[in-house]
Amino acid sequence: MIKKILVAVAGRGLCEEMLNMLLDIPAIQQASVTVLHVVPQQIVADDMAAKLEEGGKILAEAVKSLNIAPEKVNPRLKQGDAKTIVCEIAEEEDVDLIIMGSRALGRLQAILEGSVSQYVFQLASRPMLLVKDDVYVKKIKRVMVAMDKSKSARQCLDLALFLLREVKGGQLFLVRANPDKGITSEQDDPVLSEAVAEAKKYGVDYRCILQEGKPGEVICNLVEENNIDLLTIGSPDRRPSIAKSLVDLDRLLGNSLSDYVRVYANCPVLISRTSD
Repeated sequence: MIKKILVAVAGRGLCEEMLNMLLDIPAIQQASVTVLHVVPQQIVADDMAAKLEEGGKILAEAVKSLNIAPEKVNPRLKQGDAKTIVCEIAEEEDVDLIIMGSRALGRLQAILEGSVSQYVFQLASRPMLLVKDDVYVKKIKRVMVAMDKSKSARQCLDLALFLLREVKGGQLFLVRANPDKGITSEQDDPVLSEAVAEAKKYGVDYRCILQEGKPGEVICNLVEENNIDLLTIGSPDRRPSIAKSLVDLDRLLGNSLSDYVRVYANCPVLISRTSD
């Protein structure tokens, strides 16, 4: 399911650390990796040369830090606007996962400060793993999936099972915020019961949690309480086909569950986007 990974590095080392944790997972170990660093365009030629030299060092250090065979790594140094270049490279190489750092800016601040990760998430058509500057990156054993009736949630479940099915001691946390009225256990909930059946099929240990409350707060609190290593959450794209190349303003302004979780969850967040 994840055969090609694009990791955008910026010299802070968090994305490289996250990738190394992923590469410890048996299902990921055969993946090829593109390591991308983008240098902003400079007006003065001397400035451009200096930036390219600095960028080359950042890229080289990033590649050196990875626990992967050299033949599986494709380093790329590009000039231009990082927001558009990351999207272009992701499409060009048809990657299955994008890994990026995130300052976890919320709502309008993300627009005003030109958040690269927020912009890429709006326009990328593939799963994206965001690593906030202030989170501790750990070995991936405890993965939480925010479950609902959407196709994007199902894709998140598939990704989580793909990651965990060969991980010794791995555990899947299936969270259902505000289930339908009258549902008090996973056996009563068709969404959770189907997810449990999938977990059993792959021999993955699981735990189901049903909880009332504001979904974003519920999920973030459960991440903290259960010491989750990776949270996966879906983000359905309901824009018409003609608008797929345009930014989704609701999400850009922070009016979505995935945006709330992206900002406040105390662990790396893998967001999957599908057309529901």
